[in-house]
Formats: sequence, structure tokens, C-alpha cells
Amino acid sequence: MTVEPPNSVLARAFTLLSAFQPGDAELTLAELCRRTSIPKPTAHRLLAELATWDVIERTPTGLRLGMRLFELGQLAPRQRGLREAAAPYLADLFEATHETVHLAILDGAEVVYLQKFDAKAGPAVPSRIGGRMPAHCTGVGKAMLAFSPRARLEQVLAAGLTRRTPRTVIAPGLLERELATIRQRGVAEEHEESGVGIACVAAPVLDASGVAVAAISITGWVHRVDTTRFAPAVRTAALGLTRSLRSSYQGK
Repeated sequence: MTVEPPNSVLARAFTLLSAFQPGDAELTLAELCRRTSIPKPTAHRLLAELATWDVIERTPTGLRLGMRLFELGQLAPRQRGLREAAAPYLADLFEATHETVHLAILDGAEVVYLQKFDAKAGPAVPSRIGGRMPAHCTGVGKAMLAFSPRARLEQVLAAGLTRRTPRTVIAPGLLERELATIRQRGVAEEHEESGVGIACVAAPVLDASGVAVAAISITGWVHRVDTTRFAPAVRTAALGLTRSLRSSYQGK
């Protein structure tokens, strides 16, 4: 089935930028047109204009995302402030565990990773800074869903609980029961649901009303990460960040 390209100029430009995926160092014009269904003359014209703003950069063999996009991303106030506030807690957690540490937020039915500290001896976790994963199969996603309004969960269920591994929970009832347990314990666990061989324990960062605004996690090899043993450490880090954020809001 052919996907119709968007009509507006702005939408087409954004569609071209969004065609870049993790691992794409650069793409050819032909590949961008294939992925977006935007006619070649239109794509060529839009990309040329984006290049004048340094949003796109030309290379001898294709096109890549420009530095201006990175600069603009750093200006997003919520994410920047959250990353800065979380930095000492994430660093302490990483030093204490020597496992991969994440900071993430919810966006629709997905989590977006704002920070990641990679363990040298850890598995190749399918996450990256700025990357997305389905919320229902990640520790950070379940930690936030458990402490979010019902509408958030409904959004995730409406998007569909896709199976990423044989152990991914795809039954809405099972997911809801797991979220109820997470609310009682204050931490979420994931055992090979987002990737084979990977285990994770996560805790939510809460606002003054008890709603999750982010989550922190520890991730590693399933045979090496004892989620029960690591749970207090990740929960302590999340509580510390929660208190820090609340103090900063009260001071404004």
C-alpha cells in the first residue's frame, strides 16, 4: 500500500527529517524519497532549503542530519532541566552498580530516553538517547504507567501491545495486574520483554501529586542483574530526584 505524503510544506519537511532512523549516518535522496513517498523534485527543493539552515548537511555520498537540530534539541526546557537535575543521581547509580542506567519520560504509548550510561560489560541494550521504545515492554515504561492517569494506559492499550520477545506481556489484563503490583512495590521489573537476555528494574520520578514525570532504571544481563537486590538502589535514586525536582518547583 502506497503511503500518501503530507500536503503542507512544513509537514513534508518534517517527514523528511523523521525518515532518518537509528544507525542512519546518512541517506541518499532516493532512499529518503522511498521512505517518505515525497516526489524527488519536491524532496530535493525542501532538502536544499533545510541545508541553508544547517538542519540538513550534504556529504559526498548523501545527506545527514545537521548540527542545528542538536542545538535546538538542547534548548527544550523540560528535558534539559530534567537531565541536569538527574545527572548526579544517575552518576551515583552507575558508579554503585556498574550496570547500564537510563532516564526516560513517557510520550504517548512510548518512552523516550533522555540519558543513558552504558556499562562496558553490559549487553547491547536496544535504547539510545533520544530513542523510543514501546512503554508496555520496558521497565521505565511500566514504572511510569503504574503512576499515571488511566488515560495514559488507555493510550498504550489503544496503540496495541506488540510482542518484541517471547516474554513480552501482550494481554491487557496481565499488564494491568502487573501495574497494580508495581504501585504497591514502588518499582517495576522487566525480564527479557524488550530484548532477549536483558533484565531491568526501574522506579518512577513523581510530581507533587504523585504522578510519574520520568523514570530511572538499571539494565543488564538477565543472568547477572538481580532485580530484587538492585531495586533499593534505583528506588533511592528516583526518590532523590523526586525530592530535588519538588524543591526546585517550590523555589520558583
